[in-house]
Amino acid sequence: MSWRHESVELVSGSQDGKLLIWDSHTNNKLNIISLKCPWVMSSAFAPSGNFVASGGHDNAVSIYSLKAGTVPEKPVQELTNHNGFISSIHFIDDSQLLCSSGDNTCALWNTEQNVKTTSYEGHTAEVMGIAGTADNTQFVSGSCDRSAKLWDVRDKGARQTFTGHDLDINSISFFPSDRAFVTGSDDNSCKLFDIRSDQAVASYSQQNLTYGIAAVSFSKSGRLLFVACDFDVLIWDTLKSLKVGILSGHEARVSSLGVNSDGNAICSGSWDAKLKVWN
Repeated sequence: MSWRHESVELVSGSQDGKLLIWDSHTNNKLNIISLKCPWVMSSAFAPSGNFVASGGHDNAVSIYSLKAGTVPEKPVQELTNHNGFISSIHFIDDSQLLCSSGDNTCALWNTEQNVKTTSYEGHTAEVMGIAGTADNTQFVSGSCDRSAKLWDVRDKGARQTFTGHDLDINSISFFPSDRAFVTGSDDNSCKLFDIRSDQAVASYSQQNLTYGIAAVSFSKSGRLLFVACDFDVLIWDTLKSLKVGILSGHEARVSSLGVNSDGNAICSGSWDAKLKVWN
């Protein structure tokens, strides 16, 4: 799932083959988009709200226009030059997006021209997540090779590589200052990496998990870290490295989560086919 910037709207994708756009205040569906491939792994809103995108096991990013105010019957673009699943999508603006793939790469696309302008290579296994800075000049990626990498959007080579996890990295998120980021891994831990010191400065571990860490997201201030663990969302104090709360209510694995741009709500998506919005 993904929030629209500065809006109450969010988009979610599911293996029922639908991309749904929701009003989180009223619980109403604003749009229902039928997908060609039901095996969705990622969905995203463009910052303007003019477009939404989905990606998954069809190895493509499908982009739909919302400008007309009607239900899109087909994608306006399909970005297909990948040899693996699409795990994560990040819009820069209406004409550019970043994505990560199971072909061990990330890519920058010109969506208007359907051209892959840059391929970011360096990971040695599937890339499971990306996150961009607020000014969209840099991004980080997390991979099944157990490493995270920092990239400049303008360069093909990684600027820094961060290690320390024992198993796959499933999710990654920037700290609000963009000077640090957090990773969530199958080793049941999250690590906070400081970019300037080039190392992990904190770790948040939860033992005896069935599925590992599926998703991570910060509060607006960065003081709290939300972590999708099995059926729950755990809340950590990032400064003290202490668990300070838990959001329970899902009946299956929590697979995605995100905090809205105002910082007053978090949405969690689960294998129980439900989204929950928490204040």
